[in-house]
Amino acid sequence: MSQGEAAGRGTAKPQDQGWAWMVLLAAVVLQGLTLGFPCCIGIFFTDLQHEFQASNSETSWFPSIMVAVLHGGGPLCSILVKRFGCRFVVMLGGLLSGLGMVSSSFCKSISQLYLTAGLITGLGSCFSFQAGVTVLGYYFVRWRTLANAVASTGVSLGFTLWPLLSQYLLDEMGWRNTFLIFGGILLNCCVCGAIMRPIQLASGSLPQSAKPEEEPGSRAEEAQLSNGASPHHSTLQQHTKRTKCFQVLQKYLAFDIFCQNKGYQIYTIGVTWMMMGFALPHVYLVPYAIHNGVEERKAALLISIIGFINIFIRPFTGLLSGHRVFTGRRIYLFSLAALLCGLSNFICVISAEFSVLILYCVILSIAMSGIGALTFQVLMDVVEMDRFSSALGLFTILESTTLLIGPPLTGLLVDITSDFHYVFYTSSFFLISAALFMGLSFCALEKKNKLREASKAHLDNPSRYQYSEMSTESKAVSQPPPAVEYITSI
Repeated sequence: MSQGEAAGRGTAKPQDQGWAWMVLLAAVVLQGLTLGFPCCIGIFFTDLQHEFQASNSETSWFPSIMVAVLHGGGPLCSILVKRFGCRFVVMLGGLLSGLGMVSSSFCKSISQLYLTAGLITGLGSCFSFQAGVTVLGYYFVRWRTLANAVASTGVSLGFTLWPLLSQYLLDEMGWRNTFLIFGGILLNCCVCGAIMRPIQLASGSLPQSAKPEEEPGSRAEEAQLSNGASPHHSTLQQHTKRTKCFQVLQKYLAFDIFCQNKGYQIYTIGVTWMMMGFALPHVYLVPYAIHNGVEERKAALLISIIGFINIFIRPFTGLLSGHRVFTGRRIYLFSLAALLCGLSNFICVISAEFSVLILYCVILSIAMSGIGALTFQVLMDVVEMDRFSSALGLFTILESTTLLIGPPLTGLLVDITSDFHYVFYTSSFFLISAALFMGLSFCALEKKNKLREASKAHLDNPSRYQYSEMSTESKAVSQPPPAVEYITSI
């Protein structure tokens, strides 16, 4: 019996049980291979500078392009997911990632690295990562918050293991052979994709459907335009093309949600601004430590410390945020984590001693655990799940813009001033301002919604308020009106 027939006969949904946990395990490995991988690029920063005689700004374009494409390829990934399904897209991403790193081992200039390791590997990582996140949303409902938090521990594992492996291989066989080996390791994304088999739920459609969904009314509009002859036939055809173009953008980039959903709008703008400074410590922490006399092996260990602590903190953050007390309030936890992340950067400004940098990594990893565990959960809170893939596409393509330009611009500032402290000043500015913007904006939005609900309650129950107006003044003082009782009960 096929899977579709099973769903049609009302079999149990494969959510939150059975094979869903194998999919979660695959997602953990997948996020370690994709999101965790760029953290080790800082290990090769100095060697690539010497190899290609490049400046800080030129060298930082390489990881910036990789991370920006990893996040910004969301719309293309969304189209492929809706057309071919999550399994195919994850495996395609694994092939591209491996191909990109193998090609990088033969590069003769830093600009070639932009194309191979930056564009090709970044795009492959994007396909594997975002398709894996999307399928988790359908395999888990009740335990979705926990599943996202557990899956994000894969990033922590990647942060722990990639730098250690990178430094060892770099010392033993150089960066070219290391990149060649990395290409083989990233091919394991294909194995993770094979585990993510498609499911079909009776309650709705999934992105694993073989055919793309059609927008409501598109066929009817097409029929109306093709049936009757019109003197303005060419004008109607142009209008139809524009309408279809708009529908495609609306379907895969979620501009309609961005314009109509204030929560999604605030969150997307805040995270986009935050990413301008979020990636800076990951790119420049190791070069900063080496520049201040820390041994290369100890400098590489700093990134591993961040990842190791995240392994334990992220599941705890996921469990904590999944409590009913934080339902509808996870954005405030996210803002608090971003604020702490920004404040922690000032520790590096105080001193570059190895012991101080370890303290910085501990505090930064705690803050990062909140950001990593809650980023996609908050997005799932502010948009409906059936539009999550499209909302994720627009969300990631906007943040990829700032991820792309942040490190190179900061690298240019370091080249001009020869002072690495500007890396952490810049990072703190963007993180702290973004945290305050999101927290205060959602607080104001929540108050506005409560006032709107109170106004609606007043219009729906006029008789209750007429009774209050007819009451004596003493009763009005001793007993609050029903509207106040209704507001405080929410």
